[in-house]
Amino acid sequence: MNGKVVIFNHPLIHHKLSLIRDETTGTKDFRQTVSEIGMLMAYEVTRELPTYDTTVKTPVGIAKVKKLAKEVVIVPILRAGLGMVDSIQTLIPTAKVGHIGLYRDEETLEPHEYYAKFPAIISEAEVLIVDPMLATGGSVSHAISVLKARGAKRISYVGLVGAPEGIKKLQETHPDVDIFLACLDEKLNQVGYIVPGLGDCGDRLYGTK
Repeated sequence: MNGKVVIFNHPLIHHKLSLIRDETTGTKDFRQTVSEIGMLMAYEVTRELPTYDTTVKTPVGIAKVKKLAKEVVIVPILRAGLGMVDSIQTLIPTAKVGHIGLYRDEETLEPHEYYAKFPAIISEAEVLIVDPMLATGGSVSHAISVLKARGAKRISYVGLVGAPEGIKKLQETHPDVDIFLACLDEKLNQVGYIVPGLGDCGDRLYGTK
């Protein structure tokens, strides 16, 4: 089954994107707004999570209800992906969190893995891999390959800003993965940054540049 590509079109997300694109937005406001966008997106990203029917006893009777049928695992790509984890966990407090650390070779633009640790339930869970920027798609594609090698079967990618090149890469390497983005930008520049983008998301989240 081929995955879908969802580009969000919501006035609150548009407004908050304008704030994080602005180069004058400071670290505190940038970090808070990234988290807020993540929460707005999480509502839609989780719309098709599987559920099962059951009943609960209310103070006045028995109610037919639905509960989540599978565990959810959030996997941020370090370090920028961490900026979206708390907001998703606010909606899904029971979600487990794995981590994968990748760095990009500035000359080849190829990803290199330096850390990977995931919950034991990952093979049976709904996995949300989180990275704000989908640029070349190399890092996300590599991370998904690592997850699949560890047994993950149902994986969705959640990000803020993407480039057409990144979407194309993911669709070629992992056509079964759903792609959720707050917006799709024009292109990549010569050094692999999204244009117009919002700069280096990790540096802006943590004030390291």
